[in-house]
Formats: sequence, C-alpha cells, structure tokens
Amino acid sequence: MQPTSEADLAEAIRGANGALAIRGGGTRPLGRPVAGEALSTAALSGVRLYEPGALTLVVGAGTPVAEVEALLASENQRLPFEPMDHRGLTGTDGIPTVGGMVAANASGPRRVQAGACRDSMIGVRFVDGTGAVVKNGGRVMKNVTGYDLVKLLAGSWGTLGVLTEVGFKLLPAPAAAATLRLADLDDATAVRAMASALTSPFEVSGAAHLPGAGTFLRLEGLEAQVAYRAGRLVDRLAPFGRAEVERAPAAVAARWAAIRDVATFHGTPGDVWRVSVKPSDGPLVAARAQADAVQYDWGGGLVWLRMPEGTDLRARLGDLPGHATLVRATAETRARLAPFPPEPAPVAALASALRAKFDPRGILNPGLMAP
Repeated sequence: MQPTSEADLAEAIRGANGALAIRGGGTRPLGRPVAGEALSTAALSGVRLYEPGALTLVVGAGTPVAEVEALLASENQRLPFEPMDHRGLTGTDGIPTVGGMVAANASGPRRVQAGACRDSMIGVRFVDGTGAVVKNGGRVMKNVTGYDLVKLLAGSWGTLGVLTEVGFKLLPAPAAAATLRLADLDDATAVRAMASALTSPFEVSGAAHLPGAGTFLRLEGLEAQVAYRAGRLVDRLAPFGRAEVERAPAAVAARWAAIRDVATFHGTPGDVWRVSVKPSDGPLVAARAQADAVQYDWGGGLVWLRMPEGTDLRARLGDLPGHATLVRATAETRARLAPFPPEPAPVAALASALRAKFDPRGILNPGLMAP
C-alpha cells in the first residue's frame, strides 16, 4: 500500500486486517523481521511550511532527506543534528526520508553540540493503530502539552504510529569549518583528548576516533572564529601531540560525512553493532568486544563495532552499563539476537502500555522492537 494523503493512510490503517510493515525509504532495515503487508509513506511528501526567517520547517514524512537538505542549503540553513545515511552501512539502495529519519532518531557527529533528531523536532502529525489522526506540538518549542509525542515518536520505529508530517527548528549553516587531527593515539588516550576538547570553551561540534587513522575534532562558525578557536585548541591539545588543521571546505565536509556514515565499514563482511556508553567506557567496550573494526564518535560515547557474523556482543560486554543495538545483520541473526537493547522492567511496562494505547490491535510493525 502507498497512500497518497493522510486521509487515505488513516482509512488504510482502519481497514487493515493484519500486521502492517511500515516503510519509509527502505534504507534502515533494523529490528526483528516483520511479517505483514507493506505500507509505504513515500507519497506523503512535500514542504508544508518553510519560514527561513523563523528557522522553521514543516514537511511531509515521505519527503526525501536530500531534498530537505538542498532546500535549506539554498537559504544557508541546515538540520542541526546531521542525520546519518545508513545506505552504505546496511547495503540498501532506497532513498532516506524524513519519516524514516525521525522513526530512527537518526543523528550524526554534531549530536555532541546540537542534540539528537528529537531535540530539533517541534511538531508531528501521525496516524495511530486505530486509524485516528493525531497532532502534537506546533511551530514553536513551547507549544507542547500533555504527552510529549513529538519526542516520543522519535526512535519509535513506527510502532506507535505512522508519521505523516514533521516540524523542525533549524540552524544557520556555518560560514567556515575546520578539522583538527591528532595521530597515533591509543583508544584511551584519544578519549581523554576528545574530552579535553569537548570541555573546552571552543565549541567543538564533532569528536571522533578511528584507530589507525587518527583522532578528529571539528570546529564550525565564522571564518575568524574558526581560525582563532583552532589555534587555541591546538595549544590545549599539545600534551597529546601536534594537531594538524584541515581548512579546505570539501575535505572537511567529506571527512565528517564519512565519520557520520561509518564509511570504513561499508562493503565489509560481518555484523555491525552500535553501542552507547559513557565516553570513558568506550575503550573498555572495544577491549571486551574483540571486534574486527572499531570507530568512536561523540567523544567516545558512541562505539561502532564490526563483529564476526552472528556474534552475541551483549554476552561479551557483560554488565557494562550502556545500550547495544544490532544495526547490520542477516534476518536469521536478527531473529535470534534481539536487535534493540533489553529494557528494564519499569521501562518495558511503560513501553508496552504506550503501544497498547496507540496501537491496541498490535498491527504497526509488530515484534520489530521485541526483546
């Protein structure tokens, strides 16, 4: 099914006789396999409202992310959270959409400064499992009462409702950017260097470590600001070695797009796990995992691991506090190992109650986030 309007979508859900597999652009095949009739939101696209002076955008859920980014770039604006493109990592060839981006709460390296996708959302419209159209939020951040469904829908993977429209607050695009690179740091030292940079007053907007390639820090802003902050940050990082500074716009953009999309894992064998921990525990994650490849983002708080196929990473990590999500694996592995991290009993009970409220028939991506 591919409804062409919100009303058609609501009618389709009301008339559904069984499970529905919700699909945006088909670029993020995460979670347990879902058996059900495919329901695509691709036709629910287009800009509903764009006010550059108010830094506000409202678009249909099926709108391609690339179209949104091109529109914003024409006004020297951007989505603050730098959404990840999963296609290279997952081997898919669809088109990332706004709805899929929100359903996954997809956020890139700039999360350390600007927050996640959910933090930039100011309004949503969606159709719940009964076929009712629900609206929450508005054009300003204060326009939220009761359940904060705007943030609840982010990261819900289509299990609470099918998004039809999303509103965002925007940020101006920076005039300049620079990347600082430290070479030859071990993982623990790299995490300390990134912590030093992130706790400095120099507004670091990206902090990543790729073992064997270097430790990378990003600065963005006005040309003179970036030049000044880069010089001061080089001095601050002197105990960790001499930092090289890259200022060429194309090179800086390419570097951080590759970090955002975990490009070093593209076209490689094995499963891919995404582990969220406190930054100081990042090296311990890598040590326990014994992974084939590792990448650190968010100052060490996000660890990407490429593992031999079928590896139960959570068993290797043991009682280490954090969350491990299986991002890339075969359908067989995703059926055997829970792709999403297990929830504490109180959280699981709350999540179950919310799904019962918004999808009482259990037809929206049933089992996708099952433990």
